[in-house]
Amino acid sequence: MSGVGIASLVLRRLFVLCLLLILLSFAIFSLLYIAPGDPIDILLGTQPRTPQLVATLRNQYHLDEPFFTQYWLWAKDAVQLHFGTSIQTTTSVTGELEARLPTSTFLGLYAYVLTMILGIGLGIASALKRRTAVDRGIVAGAVVALSTPAFVSGVFLLYLFAVVLPWFPSFGRGTGFVDQLWHLTLPAVSLALVGAAYVLKHARAAMIGVLDQDYVTFARARGLSRRRVLFGYALRNALIPVVTISGLMLAFVITGAVLIEVTFSIPGIGELLVQSAAAKDVPMIQGVALVVAAVIMLANLLADLTYLAVDPRIRLGRGSS
Repeated sequence: MSGVGIASLVLRRLFVLCLLLILLSFAIFSLLYIAPGDPIDILLGTQPRTPQLVATLRNQYHLDEPFFTQYWLWAKDAVQLHFGTSIQTTTSVTGELEARLPTSTFLGLYAYVLTMILGIGLGIASALKRRTAVDRGIVAGAVVALSTPAFVSGVFLLYLFAVVLPWFPSFGRGTGFVDQLWHLTLPAVSLALVGAAYVLKHARAAMIGVLDQDYVTFARARGLSRRRVLFGYALRNALIPVVTISGLMLAFVITGAVLIEVTFSIPGIGELLVQSAAAKDVPMIQGVALVVAAVIMLANLLADLTYLAVDPRIRLGRGSS
């Protein structure tokens, strides 16, 4: 595939993502109107109702305008990252997102790196030691990890390593890079366990399949070192199916961070979403949902581009039709 072809592919993917984001933004905006009752009742929540406040809300949210006009006005502001004012805190939704997004991004990337390192590393080790006690132990551990929800493992790790063995903090996000790593290690490990087990299964199956291929046998017969056969021939091809699920894993750690942030009292996007849902803070829910959806879509695009880089058959236009 030529450079022009790659650019065309990326542009098509971006176009599709933009369409999906528009449809999703329409669905998110419609939350205010899908819910039963008057939108004013939803916006006010438990706050006292006064004629002045009702008039202000109707004017602020353009509730006297037709529905599609309201959506257009909201979407125009959303494109500029203006999501309105939080009902719960009366502060800017964008300001809240800017304050909390770095923490959630740090946690998500930390958990994602752990997921891929643990999943790929243990998957390869299991494949190289297949039908041994090591292989059976790794697979059994993966089954346990897959069967345990992230927030359950989070509570267990919190009790073990923050209470019984006070090695890590039990809450908070820390300040500075090193301090953040220390504070977010337990939440990141909790998020990574399930995802790593999923990646492990794919990496193990892919590596076993590649090791049985004829070109690997020929490479060994030529006298190439075990290290070169593993990293030069087997590993790259075994990573192709793992790369295809890497975007899914990133989306998983982002969505899984909701309960983990609440468990560890981390002031991130997940905790903000839970608090907003409890308070029926619709503008905040709309802003958080749209930002999270955009991040997940970009993660999937990044996974597609990584797949393109890893698999030479796609770049050279020799993929199966």
